[in-house]
Amino acid sequence: MPVFRTPASQAKKALRRVLALRTPKHGNRDDGKVHSVGTARSYQQALTRVAEWMRERRDNKGLERLTAEEARAYLEERALVVRQKTLDQERQALQILPLVGKLERVKSHPDLKPTRLASEGRAYTPEQVEIIARAQTPRNALATRIAYASGVRAHELMTLLPAAERPPSDHREWSPERFDGREGFQLYTVEGKGGLKREVSLPAHLADELEARRFRKPERVTDRGVRCNQHYDLGGGNAWSKSFGTASRNELGWSTGAHGLRHSYAQDRMDELKGDRHGHASALETVSQELGHFRPDITKVYLR
Repeated sequence: MPVFRTPASQAKKALRRVLALRTPKHGNRDDGKVHSVGTARSYQQALTRVAEWMRERRDNKGLERLTAEEARAYLEERALVVRQKTLDQERQALQILPLVGKLERVKSHPDLKPTRLASEGRAYTPEQVEIIARAQTPRNALATRIAYASGVRAHELMTLLPAAERPPSDHREWSPERFDGREGFQLYTVEGKGGLKREVSLPAHLADELEARRFRKPERVTDRGVRCNQHYDLGGGNAWSKSFGTASRNELGWSTGAHGLRHSYAQDRMDELKGDRHGHASALETVSQELGHFRPDITKVYLR
């Protein structure tokens, strides 16, 4: 029977079987359970990527029916784009699935330095984003993951606030189709160009990480001459953009700039919406609102 749950919800369900967060790891090391929050988070992220990989292959049977052979095929593909540490983490996550069992270690390419052609556009892949984030400080790494997941601009990262605490601007007519298909995501607002306040959606695990970094009192900060109240200890603005570019050049050998994450978001969301039976024009209009510019013709530029 085909599975229609989102990749994130499939990963969460698969992980639930082996969670033992209140049981100490000491004395239970070989019980096959996950005892730490950090391990649980990394496993869920890894299994979400596996479920997305299955969906791209039009394999809708679900994570719980993934075979050992298919798991090895996934790891062999990933070995071409991620480093050994990431590959080992994903192998460990795969081993909790019921039909996979113990997997032999797959070796990553020893000289991983992905090259890039000018014709490839500005977007980053999920694998490339993760490589960059792992080379940044925790506050900048979280900003990178949030920017990739939500399409926010560099300055907007500094203005994040839960939507329950600050509603979007009421002078705009917002499409009800925004964030369609994003099950389990949490809504925040950012303040962008011209003071426009719009909603953005964050995966639950990123929202949890963000809330753990909330200041007791907002801090007044300045970025490129613009002042705002920042509520989280999170990278943003020009300093984060420079960090992203430096990490991208050091780890990948090239950079299209932090703005390339908005290109990634636009392309990913177009695929999600069209896969959810939205027409091209409808998806284009929806993504233009999610990006905060209300002009589908600009969104087309992000799709190149």
